[in-house]
Amino acid sequence: MLSIRKIGRIGRTYRHLNRYSQILGVLFAYGFGEVIDMLRIDSLIDLGMRAASPRRKEKIEKLGRAERVRLALEELGPTYVKLGQLLSTRPDLIPADFIRELSKLQDNATPFDYKEALAILEKELSAPIDTIFDTIDPQPIAAASIAQVYQATLKDGDRVAIKIQRPGIRRIIEIDLEIMLHLATLMERHVEEVAFFRPVKLVEEFARVLEKEIDFTMEAANMERVSRNFLGDPTVYLPTVYKAFSTAAVLVMELVEGIKISEIERIEAAGLDKKLLTVRGADVCLKQIFEHGFFHADPHPGNLQVLQDNVICMLDLGMVGTLDQKTREDFIELVDSVVLRQEARTARSILKLTDWEEEPQMRIFERDVADFMANHLYRPLKEIRIGKLFQDVLILAFRYRLRIPADIFLMLKALATVEGVAQRLDPDFDMISHAAPYIRKIRFRKMAPGRMAAEALYLVEQGFGFIKQMPQDVLEIAKMIRLQRLTLNLRIEHLEKILSANDQSSNRIAFSILIAGLVIGSALIVISQTPPLVFGISLIGFIGFITAVILGIWLLAAIIRKGRL
Repeated sequence: MLSIRKIGRIGRTYRHLNRYSQILGVLFAYGFGEVIDMLRIDSLIDLGMRAASPRRKEKIEKLGRAERVRLALEELGPTYVKLGQLLSTRPDLIPADFIRELSKLQDNATPFDYKEALAILEKELSAPIDTIFDTIDPQPIAAASIAQVYQATLKDGDRVAIKIQRPGIRRIIEIDLEIMLHLATLMERHVEEVAFFRPVKLVEEFARVLEKEIDFTMEAANMERVSRNFLGDPTVYLPTVYKAFSTAAVLVMELVEGIKISEIERIEAAGLDKKLLTVRGADVCLKQIFEHGFFHADPHPGNLQVLQDNVICMLDLGMVGTLDQKTREDFIELVDSVVLRQEARTARSILKLTDWEEEPQMRIFERDVADFMANHLYRPLKEIRIGKLFQDVLILAFRYRLRIPADIFLMLKALATVEGVAQRLDPDFDMISHAAPYIRKIRFRKMAPGRMAAEALYLVEQGFGFIKQMPQDVLEIAKMIRLQRLTLNLRIEHLEKILSANDQSSNRIAFSILIAGLVIGSALIVISQTPPLVFGISLIGFIGFITAVILGIWLLAAIIRKGRL
């Protein structure tokens, strides 16, 4: 597990001072100085780092805020690139323009030394390399922030790809996560607008995602699971994983040399059928989502290759999504309500699929849902584009602070990505019409007699259990009342904030009365010329006046600092 310690106030607060200063310096350089000021940690930035070159400053000022965020994350390195990629799957946290920009984050990096790769490989496999591999090409075929990939040949002649984790990457991630957790804590404390989104919880979720990504045994398990799901389907292929030579930091799999599904000219030159590839590619995506409930969450053209006989090959299953049966059925209910043009039912279905702190005002929400449907759905199906529809769904969700669960978002994003690939292969392809049979199948499965009988039996069992347990529960409650052990806890939303504000106001009033009393008392002492006198003025009264002035300035500064006079 990743070892992430919360940064404390004393001793360890700035344990990673150099890295902390570097992160804040990059934020300042890209025009986010106000964030540093709000967090009250600007003392960590060396004054020299604030003086960005005028040319760079002028160049950055021309960029949009979303683009500056992306560039800053890329400059900060692997952990922050991964954070940006996670945020690009959270439309409940950031607006659509940031989603689009962060989706462009490239996970590319400078290759690390081949000798280091061999050392890691030998350590992980606990055996001399030449006893396992016949040859290894010293030039990596890909280099990313977490790992890089080499071509090799096993002793038995099989050609493989070796994915090797970067040296020290776990320690780098742990340091960045500790700093990230500290920044998130400060945000919750000082920035009310951000506190709503619970940044500490987000960092903890991010740590769990990264833990899975840097454990290559998880990717191997994903590949094997998807491979089993398509067992017996000759139109889909997944590379074989060599489990005997794979560990948490090394993944050895079959080397597949196909054609990227976006390389149209090469596909045509190879004599492959573009329309058939379009249908098969769409089927691969739809089967995973609606039949298996376990899908490739990043099916961009680099992860989809075409083999001979128009076979679709999937690569890089580090990011996957899972949809249980109920979620799939709730999604189908949403689709059904949209197709039938039922705005109120559509609004309720959206709320059922999302998480929210406070239910929107339904009349206004239904009106906006109706506008959304009018913009997209009152036209022929072949003219509806999932990608554009998806973007507008994100805008609607963000406006009403609805949290789209990560797996639902990944499903929508996967559908939009596959539709984009399909449009390049066959511009006349209609993704929505092609998905209709899968949707009907789930609807009929829900109404199947066997399923309904099983659900009815479950409800009867639950009802009998409730009836059997109820008398015992009533007796237990009566006993607690008799022994005066029953307590009632009421929680009023935002009560703590109201009480805190009242306490603050009371303290300020009491402080003001104290200052006023000090001024009046000092004035009486000065008028009565109470000794000792200095230049004819009572020293005690003078000290009283000075004290009142200091306390008054202190009170005024406290009020201004809070931003409310």
